[in-house]
Amino acid sequence: MRIGLYPGTFDPITLGHLDIIRRGASLVDRLVIGAAINRDKGPLFSLEERVAMIERETRRIAEETGTEILVHPFENLLIDCARDVGATIIIRGLRAVADFEYEYQMVGMNRALDDSVETVFLMAEARHQAIASKLVKEISRLGGDVSKFVSPAVRDALAAKNGKPKG
Repeated sequence: MRIGLYPGTFDPITLGHLDIIRRGASLVDRLVIGAAINRDKGPLFSLEERVAMIERETRRIAEETGTEILVHPFENLLIDCARDVGATIIIRGLRAVADFEYEYQMVGMNRALDDSVETVFLMAEARHQAIASKLVKEISRLGGDVSKFVSPAVRDALAAKNGKPKG
C-alpha cells in the first residue's frame, strides 16, 4: 500500500489545498493529511476545528477517487510524522518559485534524516497559485469576499470567526 503524507497548517483549508489533495490522492492508496499544530503561527482555528474542516472538505475527494483520506494532527518533526503514519511519500504543493527555495532545503534535511521517504512536489493549478491561507484570513477579517479561495463552508466559518454575517 502506497501511503502519502500532505502536511500543512490548513488554517483554513483553501481551494489550493484541495487541488493538491485531489491530485495527490491519485498517486497513493492512502493519503494522510498532516494537520500541523504549530503554536508559533497562532492559528485562527483550533486544531479540532481545522481537523473537522479538513475531514468535511476531503470527504467527497475520497469518495470520488477511491483513496482513503485520513487526518492526522502532529507536532513533531515532519519526517517522524511520516514514519508514524507509514508514509513513504511526502506531498508538497508549490505556488511560486519562492516556495521552492524553502522546500528544497526541507527535502535535503528530511533526506538526511531518512532517505527512504521521497518528497513529491505538485504545482498548484494556475487559478490557485495566489491563494495563501494567511491572505485569505486577512481578506476575510477585513470584510472581503473569499468565495474564490475557499469552499462555502470555510467561508462561513471564517465569517463566524470574524463576527461577520454568513454568505
